[in-house]
Amino acid sequence: MNAPDYEYLRKLLKERSGLDLSADKQYLIESRLLPLARKAGLSGIPELVQKLQGGSSALITSVVEAMTTNETFFFRDKVPFDHFRDTIMPEILKARAGRRSVRIWCAAGSTGQEPYSLAMTLKEMSAALTGWRVEIIATDLSQEVLEKAKSGVYSQFEVQRGLPIQMLMKYFKQTGETWQVNPELRAMIQHRQLNLLQDFSHLGTFDVIFCRNVLIYFDQETKINIFNRLARQIEPDGFLVLGAAETVVGLTDTFRPIADRRGLYKPNDPRAAAARPAVEAPRMAAMAGR
Repeated sequence: MNAPDYEYLRKLLKERSGLDLSADKQYLIESRLLPLARKAGLSGIPELVQKLQGGSSALITSVVEAMTTNETFFFRDKVPFDHFRDTIMPEILKARAGRRSVRIWCAAGSTGQEPYSLAMTLKEMSAALTGWRVEIIATDLSQEVLEKAKSGVYSQFEVQRGLPIQMLMKYFKQTGETWQVNPELRAMIQHRQLNLLQDFSHLGTFDVIFCRNVLIYFDQETKINIFNRLARQIEPDGFLVLGAAETVVGLTDTFRPIADRRGLYKPNDPRAAAARPAVEAPRMAAMAGR
């Protein structure tokens, strides 16, 4: 791959997905895009770039999805789900006793393991949530992974990664070599295609936002922009959950860390967030359905 082609792809990926590749990641692009090029009947990366420059929107979407990391598994890292069960939901149950409803957003839901893990956790608390309206919104950039999430069908390998055997037997049905999440659990989650670089105010406000292991791929300006916009979508007493390698510290004052609760954050004064001017989001071509 020559330098101009690599720079073109770097710019395209940053504009479309926020992915910020360093100058030494040619191997990553080649390993992920060469199979895509050959599948499209192209000779290699140079011809792929020519097609992209010609404005093939379907091919652009395929390239972005091929470069998006969708590594996930049930109850990934465990600690955030312990926080959800032991810290977040007890506070929500008290604070929302009057309206008896809770809204949760998984901002990078990928193939569904995270939102289904939250749904299972809530099902295990069903006695305390009797009469409550529970809404889980799971969004992702990739339509392909959203379709898998909607189906709720996972391989034996996927259900063995992090999923306790008792929950597998309770909430899944085996069909041949695959397992499917039961209909009741699937009905708890709304899956929507969404690009975090674009406006997401239409989603409304949430009591809890899980935004884990996605911002690590963005540059600092993009992270700040997203944090500031997340602050406008979260209730004043709500919770933000980030990945273990992510933090708001040194980037924004819209959230503050909760002591002794790694990865867990509370919004600061919402009036300050509302008054703060928005950082202009990166310019992007419109993407259908996002």
